[in-house]
Amino acid sequence: MDTLVTGAVIKLPIFSRTRCRGRISQFRSCSRLENTCNVKVNQNHVSNADVEEKNNYIWELFKEAQQNILYLNKQRLKALEELSSVKNERHALLNRIKMLEMGKQANVERDEFTMRSQLLLRIDSLILSGVIGSTEAYELRRLVMDARSSLVNDMYDNSSKNHTEFLSMLRHHAENSKRIGLHIIHICTEMSPVTSAGSLASYITGLSCLLQKKGNLVDVILPKYACLKLDEVVGLQEVGNVQSYFNGGMHENRIWMGVVNGVGVTFLEPIYYASFFDHDKVYGCSNDFERFTYFSRASLDYLVKSGKKPDVIHIHNWQTSIVGPLFWDVFVHQGLERTKIVLTCQGFDSNCLEKPEKLALSGLDPSKLFRPDRLQDNEKSHLVNILKGGVVYSNRVIALSMLSKDEIIGGYTGGLEHTLAIHRDKVMVAPFGLDESMWDPSSGNHIPRCYSAHDLEGKSICKLALQHRVDFPSSVSTIVVGCICSDPVDLDKLKTLISMTSRQGVGVQFVVMGSLSNKLSMFPEQFSGENVRFVRCDHDLFRSILSGSDIMLCPSFDDETPLKAMKYGAAPLCLHGSSKKHKSESNKLSQFINHTFGSLSFGEAIDEIMNDPSRWRTRIRDAMVQDMSWDCDAHVAAYAAVKML
Repeated sequence: MDTLVTGAVIKLPIFSRTRCRGRISQFRSCSRLENTCNVKVNQNHVSNADVEEKNNYIWELFKEAQQNILYLNKQRLKALEELSSVKNERHALLNRIKMLEMGKQANVERDEFTMRSQLLLRIDSLILSGVIGSTEAYELRRLVMDARSSLVNDMYDNSSKNHTEFLSMLRHHAENSKRIGLHIIHICTEMSPVTSAGSLASYITGLSCLLQKKGNLVDVILPKYACLKLDEVVGLQEVGNVQSYFNGGMHENRIWMGVVNGVGVTFLEPIYYASFFDHDKVYGCSNDFERFTYFSRASLDYLVKSGKKPDVIHIHNWQTSIVGPLFWDVFVHQGLERTKIVLTCQGFDSNCLEKPEKLALSGLDPSKLFRPDRLQDNEKSHLVNILKGGVVYSNRVIALSMLSKDEIIGGYTGGLEHTLAIHRDKVMVAPFGLDESMWDPSSGNHIPRCYSAHDLEGKSICKLALQHRVDFPSSVSTIVVGCICSDPVDLDKLKTLISMTSRQGVGVQFVVMGSLSNKLSMFPEQFSGENVRFVRCDHDLFRSILSGSDIMLCPSFDDETPLKAMKYGAAPLCLHGSSKKHKSESNKLSQFINHTFGSLSFGEAIDEIMNDPSRWRTRIRDAMVQDMSWDCDAHVAAYAAVKML
């Protein structure tokens, strides 16, 4: 009994902890001791069985937990292996992408024009480093220019060799070389896509590419502006320094070379006059004359130093016109005796008038040039006209225009009529063109929906988007007319057309873009309540107007605007009435524009849209598919003509 009681007392704490979760009460009376002990004895037998069962259960749980731990550890190891595999695959994929990009870059660099340009740049580095002389450099450039594609590939494969081995290879190939095409160097201030402030940029790039496709060699010299898009230049590298004269002294310039769209480009970076091109814009600085005079002189100094002897130096607008007098007065006898000068002018109204004494900055003698038959301005006789100097000192003048030569000389030359009349035999006309890769509605760039001449559905979407943008009621059937205003006279004519459509009850919406601060600021008030919206000049909005308009009113047909309108399916109409037909229409594009839209009045166009939509769509489709690229053949003819002089 005592033993049992003692045993029961010993077991109670364990039982209490595992089964009751409470404390055992104290015995209150002796009379209950025996019964209590009997109960405890029975409980002791039950507890032993439960404990054993519990222990077995716990052991099973432990074994199961251990198995789970082993399983989880195994899964963790497997996951780590998979993660490692994923990392390896990712690394391999990145390497593959890198290889593909390198392959793509290699393909770009293996383009024939790019290879030729990079070989020519390598030759330039040879002469700038003093390895070869100017005469040999001239012959080696001819070799690269005239070589067959297979030979270009072979030479390019050896271009990574050192100077001695590379030069030996070139000399080996030069033994039986034969001259074929022309070498043209553009000295200019723009080239797309690296820098673009106007139509000159697309002209330089488009013309250069076309000339090279016809077997000619083309180089471009540009200022190294701070705003250049250098990521568009393949293989850009600094190759040396060249000194140039300015304002009484010689100054260092860094020479950078690269390839843009397969064309070799040289960038001149002034060191002492670094501020000349350290701007976020190309034009519009107070010292533009000094900036571009410095660049023009430095370009000629570079040509002499590099030993290049081009057939033609092609200069552009007033900004590089001073190259003309500099070439003939200073540089022609420095190895450039066979070179000729061609000037392209995209508008004679911008000609740069300056004091005569400023010509001395570039090394010119003002006393020799300040004469009526040279640079003295025809109207302001106390100033020199830089563009006039380009005309006088060039062997050929190419006027970019849709007008005839007679029309240009007769009154579209910004005071240079007399000068052009004297030099009319060397004036020729070439039509404007477009960089069709930049102005293409089928690419969808900067417009809500792409479209083409064969699928005009997207143009309706663009019209709705334009109407929404300028807060017009949206309707595809409403005629939308875009308009570019640059002169107060344009506004007077536009008011007449708006009033005419209002009186006739024709539903026409006008979107007018202009920059005339005073008169245009009052324009919206004069037509409040009318279907007219005035917007400020904006490149993206201009594309929206082109793509959303049925008609584009142009101040004249003598610029790129009619071409852009046609490309985007808007009929170009002359704001000042039917355009008079040109006296000479040697270009197919000029003929098409003149015959299709030149004699079409605004009222006739509105009537055709409303009453003969099928004919109108045919007219628009025919316009959209015209070849609007720059006229390469006219330029080749100009180059060939000057070489015969």
